[in-house]
Amino acid sequence: MKKLESSLLNMVLVLTGVAVVMGGILAYVNHLTEGPINEQKAKALADGIKTVMCVGDLTVTKTDTVRQNDAKGKEMTYIIYQTQDAQGKDLGAAVESTTGGFGGDLKVLVGFDPDGKILGYTLLEHAETPGLGAKADKWFQKGEKGDIIGKDPVEPLTVSKDGGQVDAITASTITSRAFLLAVNNAYNAYKTTPADAQTGASQQVKEK
Repeated sequence: MKKLESSLLNMVLVLTGVAVVMGGILAYVNHLTEGPINEQKAKALADGIKTVMCVGDLTVTKTDTVRQNDAKGKEMTYIIYQTQDAQGKDLGAAVESTTGGFGGDLKVLVGFDPDGKILGYTLLEHAETPGLGAKADKWFQKGEKGDIIGKDPVEPLTVSKDGGQVDAITASTITSRAFLLAVNNAYNAYKTTPADAQTGASQQVKEK
């Protein structure tokens, strides 16, 4: 019995040691990759802003963080990137907006001109089904079936199934609703940006 206890203790100590070593290795690897991952995200955001604002050389003059409650009372956070072109002309803003899609969070970046019309959009993150909900990255673009480019969401955009004017993605009505909700919420945040919103430093976003 004594020998058995000793073996069990040794096994526990070995497993604990292995767990500690592996945890240390994972923490070190995470530390090494954190920088490149953040750089990649920053580049994707910069490219996304240029895409949705339809300008290759622009300046983000102000970054606002706006918090608003959705229809269910849940507080949502929106990041608003105010932009100007190379001549200093106001282009409008790119707005980050997140809603819950069919498979998980759906994060959208939407570009609005100074009047609130949609210039463009891109999906920053999504967990939608490939071939179905994932089609949102193309479906609502200019010239496509659910084209929302140039529309003014002063009247909320909704799918035709709900009495609206936007065709939903085939077999993905839930994703379509979530996407349009993200766009509508982005518009509301943009049009009601308070003067005392939390503001970040300006940054240059130039075409490379």
